[in-house]
Amino acid sequence: MKRILYILIAAITLSSLLFSCEPVEDRESLPAVTLTSSTLKFSVTQNAANKNIVILKNQDPEVIPYWRYVDGNGNELGHSNKGEDQITFPFAGKYTVYFTAYTRGGSVDAAPVEVNVEENDETYFSDPKWAMLTNGVAGKTWVLDFIDPVGWAGLDYPAASGDNWNWFPDYASNSWIMPSKDWGEMYFDLNGGYNTTVKQTAISSNVQTTKKGTYSFEIANNKLIFNGGVEMLYGGDYYADCAIWYSVKVVELKDNSLRLAVIRNQSRTGEGVCLIVFHYKPNHNTL
Repeated sequence: MKRILYILIAAITLSSLLFSCEPVEDRESLPAVTLTSSTLKFSVTQNAANKNIVILKNQDPEVIPYWRYVDGNGNELGHSNKGEDQITFPFAGKYTVYFTAYTRGGSVDAAPVEVNVEENDETYFSDPKWAMLTNGVAGKTWVLDFIDPVGWAGLDYPAASGDNWNWFPDYASNSWIMPSKDWGEMYFDLNGGYNTTVKQTAISSNVQTTKKGTYSFEIANNKLIFNGGVEMLYGGDYYADCAIWYSVKVVELKDNSLRLAVIRNQSRTGEGVCLIVFHYKPNHNTL
């Protein structure tokens, strides 16, 4: 339960800084209600015109909702804390949606809801950014680009106005920003699912760990989420500067350039909240 609460709080915090999200009440301000799994009021329905689209609705304003959804193999595909949300399962298969209601007295889990998707949604991946990130079924691997591997920017970057300052130092003149070594790689594909693998090198050694999971890519929100314990590839000793490495902002996406950003934690650095932006290039040896 503590782990779920941590995820919920972390998701709300990140959304309030980077992405638009419905306002969520503090749990202590909610009415004192007693619920059971049989008295929860929510719905999970497939769109009548497109069965790949699933609509999630919390029908009780006196609880904080938390949704989680997985594929037929139990791989986590995403989560949400919105009262009403819409998700897409573009691949045919069986999925399960979990709903948890948070009240002042604790949390209540509903019985899982199974969703059956009979056909692939071929139009879902028509946006060229899917191919830029993943190379489709064939897959694509990204590594840190040491021309300018890391930079710093305002939270609104790259917006046309507002807090959009940035500094992307060239590595040749600023090698202090991180050691030059093999920091690992990120892999994405669309081979029957949202498959991702991240190989990460330790900060103080060359020991590498590899984690596999799934991801979600919200193009309209410039948001990329890693699921199943996978986190974004990083370099240098910046890991402790940021609280969340699995929900990130897509600052730039081109065929040969990818920039992903995480929020730097002001309380640790004392230098103010900003984005830490990592720059990647395709590893053509793996394409």
